[in-house]
Amino acid sequence: MAVFLLGGLLAALVIFAAFVRLAPSDPALWHVAPLAQGAEGSVVAEKGAASLRLAGDGAALLARLDDIALATPRTTRLAGSVAEGRITWITRSAVWGFPDYTTAEAGPEGLVVQARLRFGRDDMGVNAARLQDWQASLTAVPG
Repeated sequence: MAVFLLGGLLAALVIFAAFVRLAPSDPALWHVAPLAQGAEGSVVAEKGAASLRLAGDGAALLARLDDIALATPRTTRLAGSVAEGRITWITRSAVWGFPDYTTAEAGPEGLVVQARLRFGRDDMGVNAARLQDWQASLTAVPG
């Protein structure tokens, strides 16, 4: 009996892991205009989401952020381009592969970035930490 219970639990775990990793990411749902709250230059965190606004040349900031994002482990581009003025990336957690979606949009005032989770209600600060890391890389003075 215990073997069947353990086998069922293991099967459920494998199905859950496959669902998380293989669930399709529809750009129509995730590649949307980002919402940013708070003061310019500050990462604002909410449960499961974080946002950032940066003043400056939005197109140049977006191009640099694209390089930074794509250099981040387990991060790929879902949709968009620098030429389009909006990019959405997917960053997956190391163990389970949970997807987080980060969208950045260039505008005349600068750059707006929003990161949000797909599954669950709380990301334990992961999206805010990623935005803070990206912001630090974006604003670092080469030298």
